[in-house]
Amino acid sequence: MNNLVIIGASGHGKVIADIAEKVGYTDIVFLDDNPAVESCGSYKVVGGCKEALSYKSADFIVAIGNAKIRRKIQSQLVEAGLHIVSLVHPAAVIATNVKIGIGTVVMAGAVINPYTEIGQGCIINTCSSVDHDCQIGDYVHISVGAHVAGTVTIKENTWVGAGATISNNIEIVKDCMIGAGAVVVKNIEESSTQIGIPARKLGNGQLVGGSHL
Repeated sequence: MNNLVIIGASGHGKVIADIAEKVGYTDIVFLDDNPAVESCGSYKVVGGCKEALSYKSADFIVAIGNAKIRRKIQSQLVEAGLHIVSLVHPAAVIATNVKIGIGTVVMAGAVINPYTEIGQGCIINTCSSVDHDCQIGDYVHISVGAHVAGTVTIKENTWVGAGATISNNIEIVKDCMIGAGAVVVKNIEESSTQIGIPARKLGNGQLVGGSHL
C-alpha cells in the first residue's frame, strides 16, 4: 500500500511525511481540523479528521505532539477499522528482538537496542537512544537527543525532554514530564514534572526562568 494519511498538519507532520517518502509511500495527504490550514510543506490538507473514513484503503499515522490527543485520535481510527502503521527512518538503528507498537514513529539517527519494547503511538525522536531491555509505554515521547539507558521502564504518556538522560534500572510512572537536559538517577513514583541535574520534582520555591513559581 503506497497511500498514507497523516493526521495533524504541523512541523512534526512534515518530518513524518519525509520518513514516509523514504520508506516508499508515493501518495501522502494530511487531515487537520483547522480549516485555515491548506497545506503542510509540499503536501495537501484534504480535510478534517472526520474525512478519515473516505480513505479506508490508505494507511494512517497521527502526527500530533500532545500524547492525550494523539491517543484519542489513534483510538478512534482503530475503532473505525482503519489501518495504523508505524514508521522507521532508514537512518535509524533498530536491533533485533525490538518490538514497536502501531502508530509509533522512529526518527533519523535514533538507536533502539535489543530486547526493548516500544508501545503504541510513541515518538522516538531525532538522534535519541533507548538501550537494551527497556519497556517504553504507549504514547511516550523520547525527545531529540534524549538518552534512555538499559533496563528502564517508562510508563504511558510520559514526555522525556530534549537532551535528557535516564540512568539505567530506573522506573518512571505515567504522565510525567522530564525537562530538557535533566538527568534522572532514581525512580520517579509520582506523576510530576522533573528538572535539573539530578532531576528533582518541580515545586514551590524553585526557580524557572528567573521567577518563583
